[in-house]
Amino acid sequence: MTATQAFRPLHTELTPPAQFNWPFHYEPHPLALLAASQLQQELAGMALGSDGKMFGVMVVRRADGQLGFLAAYSGLLCGRNDWPGFVPPVYDAQQPDGHFKQTERIISDLNGQLQRLAADSPEAQSLGERRRELSEELQQWLFRQYRLMNGHGEAHNLVEVWQDYHCSARIRKRYPLPPGGTGDCCAPKLLQYAYLNRLQPLCMAEFWWGPSPKSEVRHHLRFYPACRGKCKPVLTWMMQGLDVEPDPELKGFPPLDIRVVYEDDWLLIIDKPSGLLSIPGRSIRHSVATIVHERYPQALLVHRLDLGTSGLLLVAKSRQAHLPLQKQFEERSISKTYVALLESMPAEQRGRIDLPLLCDPLNRPRQVIDFERGKPATTDYEVIGTREGQALVALHPLTGRTHQLRVHCAHQLGLGCPIVGDELYGHHAHRLCLHAARLEFTHPATGQRVSFESPAPFA
Repeated sequence: MTATQAFRPLHTELTPPAQFNWPFHYEPHPLALLAASQLQQELAGMALGSDGKMFGVMVVRRADGQLGFLAAYSGLLCGRNDWPGFVPPVYDAQQPDGHFKQTERIISDLNGQLQRLAADSPEAQSLGERRRELSEELQQWLFRQYRLMNGHGEAHNLVEVWQDYHCSARIRKRYPLPPGGTGDCCAPKLLQYAYLNRLQPLCMAEFWWGPSPKSEVRHHLRFYPACRGKCKPVLTWMMQGLDVEPDPELKGFPPLDIRVVYEDDWLLIIDKPSGLLSIPGRSIRHSVATIVHERYPQALLVHRLDLGTSGLLLVAKSRQAHLPLQKQFEERSISKTYVALLESMPAEQRGRIDLPLLCDPLNRPRQVIDFERGKPATTDYEVIGTREGQALVALHPLTGRTHQLRVHCAHQLGLGCPIVGDELYGHHAHRLCLHAARLEFTHPATGQRVSFESPAPFA
């Protein structure tokens, strides 16, 4: 495909950005929004089936100065990778007579033979070993066909890119090869096409089209960052030589302080503001833990709150106090109540959500719903107020999984109403409107039940 086949002109007075946007955390530039709007008008007239799909646009400049955009979809679209007007895959493995498809047919034939044999028979074991060897060889062969370009005009295959990025011996041992589908997401396709056709990348954005998948939280027309597990190693290589915005996550956060709600010889109750880490991050040290340690070197946080979540945090002043408090969390005898502002109104006024959660290893820290491998997660909820079509809810987590409340609110099998300001599972706002409003537990010294409250700043 030549540049003229995928290049779609943009006629606008909008000024292009000075730098290409950081694809893992961004607000779409107005040019990217314009391109996405034009693509969405086209998609509305296409027969795309019933499954949702991630689409991407990249605004580019031709050598003659004409602005335009490219369009891509992740993986296959309705079983095809050759839809007209969209950039092609980095490598086309779908050719019927190509090596990939021929070997796939051999592996499929071995699967059929194995189904007709007893699992513990010598013949089945031999065929199983042959199938495993063929699959591994085919995967390695396929990854080496992906010759990824960067802004310097250099090309490396996918295996080289993956291994160069993961310099840790532990990670390379655990993940010697990229996961299946690496290199087939929107961003690598768009950058590859731009480089090959001498188009200058200016900005990009990716959005979801169609119904949400059963496991993930995806909203129709919502913009999403590039995935970290598959795309970050690839794009780190491909963006070399391109003038890219700095990673906003490395800029740090304002040095917020904490408010002490209660203190005695054993413990502290902290009211954490939104935007302050509970514990130090990989690049940012300032946190509740570091503030507390400056005053009480032996202090230990008993639990944590997400960066955007505000509210009550329990801190033990010593290990002696920490152990019984931690045990209460493990035994679920500590009662917690959160208040959240939802984007819309749930169908029911109160109820219970049981949706097991599993961390998506290729897109941390996102959590997905997994009924086979997920950890049990239960939340009781009650609508306690309304505001211009938005619901104020009290959330009572009976378990303490990562992002439990955020996923249970946003997922279609939960409330189907994301929390206001939840960039991972909903939409951007001035803050994440989730607040730890009440904490009740047994005091480690007195044995008495005590409770503390903090009003939600957005209620």
